[in-house]
Amino acid sequence: MSAIAQIHDRKQRIGFKQILLATDFSEGSQRAFAYATAVARQYGSVLSVVHVIPPEPRDPIPLEPLPRQLNRRRLDAEEELKKLGARMNNLDHHLLLEQGSVWDALARVVQREKIDLLVLGTHGRGGLKKLVLGSVAEEVLRLAPCPVLTIGPHVPPAGSDIIEFRRILFLTDFGPASLRAFPYALSLAEEHQAKLVLLHMVSPMPAADLTPPAYGSSAYVADEFMKWQRTMRDESTSKLRLLLPDDAKLAVEPEYVVGTDFLPEGILDLAATHKTELIVMGANRTPSPRLAAHMPWALTHEVICQAKCPVLTVND
Repeated sequence: MSAIAQIHDRKQRIGFKQILLATDFSEGSQRAFAYATAVARQYGSVLSVVHVIPPEPRDPIPLEPLPRQLNRRRLDAEEELKKLGARMNNLDHHLLLEQGSVWDALARVVQREKIDLLVLGTHGRGGLKKLVLGSVAEEVLRLAPCPVLTIGPHVPPAGSDIIEFRRILFLTDFGPASLRAFPYALSLAEEHQAKLVLLHMVSPMPAADLTPPAYGSSAYVADEFMKWQRTMRDESTSKLRLLLPDDAKLAVEPEYVVGTDFLPEGILDLAATHKTELIVMGANRTPSPRLAAHMPWALTHEVICQAKCPVLTVND
């Protein structure tokens, strides 16, 4: 069955039963905490909050682990987790303290607790800016088996205990990850009675697509480009419309947009124009130079870093 056929064959609305918030107790994590608790209330979810203590540095002379009462780093983390727990009295929640590499620890918790949504906050300074260099954030986004909701540095604090995503932007390159992400965008739009905007950005016209006579006349080049652009817009719009199943229960008519602006500026400008409250996009594990094949990681992390709303990413 094709990916689009699977979208149309959906059996039930997507929900989040088990949510995991990874926290380092920073300001970014505090913003993420507010969104995680709000989503948990919305869906009646169990919320697990985990802090990961980095592994101890290797010592040439093995030493006995510090007694708990002398392990200041662990005691401080336990105290911070208790403070968060005191703010979740009305939620079914777990407070978890793990030690080791961040992704290994998160992977254990995701598997053990059957997590179906991972929530992260990012500072936007070092973390995601170093995605291509193998940062922790990249590792989490690339490897997470469940959707990841990232709260970037430009996202305003959650305004209430319940989050209403009234305007949702679904960004697609028609690759496998974005096709996996679409059911989440559709289900969230139905759940929140939101305006759903489906966006595909057309990559610049390759020089190889110009016929040889184009090189002899600037007017001919312009004419060829306009024809190509119209063709790409029509084809992409048709593909966007095919994504929506007949049984979709949207409260507002969806909008189909094919953009030709530079990336990621065009995406962020369109999100601002539509006053988007949530961006949903695929995050392919394998990078590719062609946007039509795979959403590049540079684009994914730039959207997350600069967006003024939460970004939900789904792996292929």
